[in-house]
Amino acid sequence: MLAIMNALKTNAAYKFSAIASAEGDLAAELFRLGIPIFPIAFRDEHGQKFPATVLHENLLKQIRAAGPDLVHGNSLSMARLIGQLSAEDVQVPRTGHLRDIIKLNRTVIRDLNANDRLVAVSEATRQFHVDQGLNPERSVSIYNGVDLQAFRQRDLNSRAHNVIADAPRHEKLLLCVGQICLRKGQLVLAQAVCQLLKQRDDIHLVIAGERHSAKPESIRYEAAIRQVFDEIGRPSRLHMLGYRSDINKLMNAADMLVHASHQEPFGRTLLEAAASGLPIVATNVGGTQEMLRGGKDAILVEPDQPDQLADAITQLLDVPGLAAAFADSARQRVEQNFAIQQAAENLAEFWTGATSRSQ
Repeated sequence: MLAIMNALKTNAAYKFSAIASAEGDLAAELFRLGIPIFPIAFRDEHGQKFPATVLHENLLKQIRAAGPDLVHGNSLSMARLIGQLSAEDVQVPRTGHLRDIIKLNRTVIRDLNANDRLVAVSEATRQFHVDQGLNPERSVSIYNGVDLQAFRQRDLNSRAHNVIADAPRHEKLLLCVGQICLRKGQLVLAQAVCQLLKQRDDIHLVIAGERHSAKPESIRYEAAIRQVFDEIGRPSRLHMLGYRSDINKLMNAADMLVHASHQEPFGRTLLEAAASGLPIVATNVGGTQEMLRGGKDAILVEPDQPDQLADAITQLLDVPGLAAAFADSARQRVEQNFAIQQAAENLAEFWTGATSRSQ
């Protein structure tokens, strides 16, 4: 959404305000873009989430202060919260973004359907929620976009040394980007890479991302990724970088992106890798096949199949011409269909339609 607002900031027809926390990275980026913030807190000083009645009161207060022509919830949870407000209180169109494929109960679906319009990041995402009861006549799919200048091919020498200081020049970097959690499938990827390390000695797995959850099972999951490498005596072949703000540079330093998600509405990481000219192996889940064509733009495999992942990685490593052809095709596809400006124009048209229908 930050990229969308940045792309539309020169269009006089749109002026953005944000109802968000006044602190943190998001607030800093909004300030950089010149977008005013109407501050809101969702938790008290003890970290406890405010009751729904307090959240509704705080949100309505800031909506009235901002005086918008339309209110957009930029996540499923915010779209639900906005949908819980009465139309009489808000008095402007309400829209929301669906960026997750998760099971929802009837109450959540009812709250989402109270919005005037909803936009999903892929048709797979939209259809998943329609099957749960989402109003199909109020929902559309609009694909995410990628900044083709920030993510592009760059000629870097000694690429591996940009990530791993002592890596020999011939060694290959397999990059995985995303929050460390079960649905992102990093453990399956670790199993696939360790299968390959029993046969070859020229690969490293680089994971950029951090674990957000403090639940015991999440902690165990992260530990299990390391354990797979420890068990074969190759811990030095795993590099867990934590949070990184230079993903574009990492993609230029890697030899391929491997994305092993169990579910993926429409992965931004995949768009960024394709824009960077990086060969891709990904799981054929969610909206991925709407973005990348298996056998033409990337190799797509089934989720939870380390053997398939290992075979696909081997194919791209051992047949450089095929990897280059896939990468070129994916870059062209992104340029033609998923540039950030195109995504911004599509979303602007969606908002214009929502305001026109309310008049």
